[in-house]
Amino acid sequence: MITHIKFVSIPTRDQDAALAFYTEKLGFRVITDQPFDGKQRWIELRVGSSETRFVLFTPQGQEDRIGNAFNGALACDDAEATWRQLSARGVEISEPQKQPWGTFAIMKDPDGNQFVLSSS
Repeated sequence: MITHIKFVSIPTRDQDAALAFYTEKLGFRVITDQPFDGKQRWIELRVGSSETRFVLFTPQGQEDRIGNAFNGALACDDAEATWRQLSARGVEISEPQKQPWGTFAIMKDPDGNQFVLSSS
């Protein structure tokens, strides 16, 4: 049976800049950073304490996905507190909005990939 999502690939133009953003600004942890081919490395990052990982990698021929490939939401304990923390770290993030289903903000990475941060 399927047990969980192993990883989500986040396409990037510059793996070093993306790695710095995800580790230094968002606090993700490096699980794997190894050569893949002559152009890229295979970089896996752990998201918080979950088993889910982000992979900073762009498959060959899919460079057009950079900046518009992620369609999902990241959970956080408190969207307003997370907004304050990430804003202070220089992350491009919208002010939180309260909805009947919870509070959310939209964040962008250096490549323009957008992520919804959501708390109930």
